[in-house]
Amino acid sequence: MMPELGKYAGAVLSAYGISLALLAVIIVMSHVRYRRVKAALERVERGRDA
Repeated sequence: MMPELGKYAGAVLSAYGISLALLAVIIVMSHVRYRRVKAALERVERGRDA
Protein backbone atom coordinates (compact mmCIF):
# COMPACT_ATOMS: atom_id res chain seq x y z
CA MET A 1 0.00 0.00 0.00
CA MET A 2 1.44 3.35 -1.03
CA PRO A 3 1.14 6.39 1.26
CA GLU A 4 -0.49 9.54 -0.04
CA LEU A 5 2.33 11.82 -1.17
CA GLY A 6 0.23 14.68 -2.48
CA LYS A 7 1.98 17.28 -4.56
CA TYR A 8 5.40 15.79 -3.72
CA ALA A 9 4.66 12.41 -5.29
CA GLY A 10 6.73 13.10 -8.41
CA ALA A 11 9.76 14.29 -6.48
CA VAL A 12 9.63 11.46 -3.95
CA LEU A 13 9.10 8.70 -6.51
CA SER A 14 11.80 10.06 -8.81
CA ALA A 15 14.21 10.24 -5.86
CA TYR A 16 13.45 6.59 -5.05
CA GLY A 17 13.91 5.66 -8.70
CA ILE A 18 17.22 7.48 -9.00
CA SER A 19 18.45 5.93 -5.74
CA LEU A 20 17.57 2.43 -6.89
CA ALA A 21 19.21 3.03 -10.27
CA LEU A 22 22.41 4.28 -8.62
CA LEU A 23 22.48 1.29 -6.28
CA ALA A 24 22.13 -1.02 -9.29
CA VAL A 25 25.02 0.76 -11.04
CA ILE A 26 27.21 0.46 -7.93
CA ILE A 27 26.44 -3.25 -7.64
CA VAL A 28 27.22 -3.90 -11.31
CA MET A 29 30.44 -1.86 -11.18
CA SER A 30 31.54 -3.70 -8.04
CA HIS A 31 30.94 -7.06 -9.68
CA VAL A 32 32.85 -6.04 -12.82
CA ARG A 33 35.78 -4.83 -10.72
CA TYR A 34 35.70 -8.05 -8.67
CA ARG A 35 35.95 -10.16 -11.82
CA ARG A 36 38.75 -7.98 -13.23
CA VAL A 37 40.80 -8.11 -10.01
CA LYS A 38 40.22 -11.85 -9.62
CA ALA A 39 41.46 -12.46 -13.18
CA ALA A 40 44.54 -10.29 -12.58
CA LEU A 41 45.31 -12.16 -9.36
CA GLU A 42 44.98 -15.50 -11.13
CA ARG A 43 47.41 -14.30 -13.83
CA VAL A 44 49.94 -13.27 -11.18
CA GLU A 45 49.57 -16.56 -9.33
CA ARG A 46 50.04 -18.57 -12.54
CA GLY A 47 53.18 -16.57 -13.28
CA ARG A 48 54.69 -17.54 -9.94
CA ASP A 49 53.91 -21.24 -10.45
CA ALA A 50 55.72 -21.41 -13.77
